[in-house]
Amino acid sequence: MKKTIGLLLIATLTLSACGRVRDSAINPFNWFGGSETVEAPAEEINPLIPRERESLLRRPEAAYAGTLVADLTTLKIERVAGGAIIRVKGIASTQGAFDVRMEPENEDQEPVKGVLTYTLLAVQPPGFRQGPAQSREITAAVFRTDQELANVRTIRVVGANKTLQSRR
Repeated sequence: MKKTIGLLLIATLTLSACGRVRDSAINPFNWFGGSETVEAPAEEINPLIPRERESLLRRPEAAYAGTLVADLTTLKIERVAGGAIIRVKGIASTQGAFDVRMEPENEDQEPVKGVLTYTLLAVQPPGFRQGPAQSREITAAVFRTDQELANVRTIRVVGANKTLQSRR
């Protein structure tokens, strides 16, 4: 009984001393201080995207090896909030096409005489056999804002064998 009362008394005194230790340098929670507000850096840094490192072993980026898609089947312009999605379906010449892109023919992506022109490209590996059209179908899309489409009257997508266009 005497031991438990003694242990209880020691535990009570130890716990009451925690109030003094809370604000002292002994407490590890006080070692780094409080938080403070800092201004964001000029360039926006995303911590989820790793920074590029310079290395002797790093290969330079290869040029895009896409070629024109053989046939175009549909071109749709879908109105969405703030702009439009330009979506095109095509049929590649072989199975296994990947990295499909709609590249603008103009570098600055400005319409020429009201016509905005894209080419449908895909990386089409050689040696793949040609299968049914359903297995070679590919889709690509780009989003353009209302400001970018303000002077556009016609949207044209160019393929190897066919060109599709849509007018306002």
